[in-house]
Amino acid sequence: MTLDDLRVFVAVCEARNLSAVARDLSCSQSAVSQHVKRLERETGLVLLERRPRGVAPTGAGQILYEAAAEGLAGLGTALSRLDDMRRGTGGTVRIATGATTVRHFMAQGVVAFRERHPEVTLAFETANSSRRCLEAVRTRQADLAWVTVGPPLDGVEQRPSYEMPWMLAVRTDDPLCHRPRIGLAELDGISHIDLPEHSTSRVHLRSHLDRHGVRLVPTASVADWDTALLLAELGLGRAVLPALPGWTYGSGGILRLVPIPELPPLVAGWAVRRWDALSPLAVEFAETVLEHLPPR
Repeated sequence: MTLDDLRVFVAVCEARNLSAVARDLSCSQSAVSQHVKRLERETGLVLLERRPRGVAPTGAGQILYEAAAEGLAGLGTALSRLDDMRRGTGGTVRIATGATTVRHFMAQGVVAFRERHPEVTLAFETANSSRRCLEAVRTRQADLAWVTVGPPLDGVEQRPSYEMPWMLAVRTDDPLCHRPRIGLAELDGISHIDLPEHSTSRVHLRSHLDRHGVRLVPTASVADWDTALLLAELGLGRAVLPALPGWTYGSGGILRLVPIPELPPLVAGWAVRRWDALSPLAVEFAETVLEHLPPR
């Protein structure tokens, strides 16, 4: 059993396809199969089972996959830190973010962290949904991800950290703009700028509205919350959105944010594979961002 055997096996379990792994590794499918067969000979157990569209780990294979994936991740982190020491650099923190995350949640924390650690590389990987950010963490493409907290995901820990109340964004010439709050029943049938497809925020909103029999009429759709706010300002419809830090619409502007207290707040926070396996720099970055979050 070699490290190469384990690396290939982990790749197969994650890709669920031998030929895809062979392409990624620039080798033959037979060579990939040999790595798996060597592990099966040494363990005396079948580790993969054939499926109509690829392969999947057996029960025994899942046990080996989980142990190997964690071990390889720890080894990779250690080797990266040793390489940083050899080159005399301060290390790297990899962060998966959505389109609006850095601007609204991280700006002050990033500046504060950079002042303390000018030698550290902050590698931001942009993903346009919490689902993709979580996947980047799960597949070790990122150390940390700032996400809208959603259902549990195997292999990822989520820490709720920031509540965002829901608001109705309307122009000041809209009849609803002077209301101190909006009830759910009043949202029924309004023209609405739809939230990003498959996003946690959209699922959260629709599930609660469906529960109360409230239907919104989409007039446009967007890839991020900032764009929804801009389209509402341009008069393309109203937008039901979580209130992000830094949004300061009020008197004197063309747009108003009216609270919708009947909707439970959306919650954001950090996601990681394992907190106790993070590098000290990644832990410090995560804590620094939380310390500098704007007040609710």
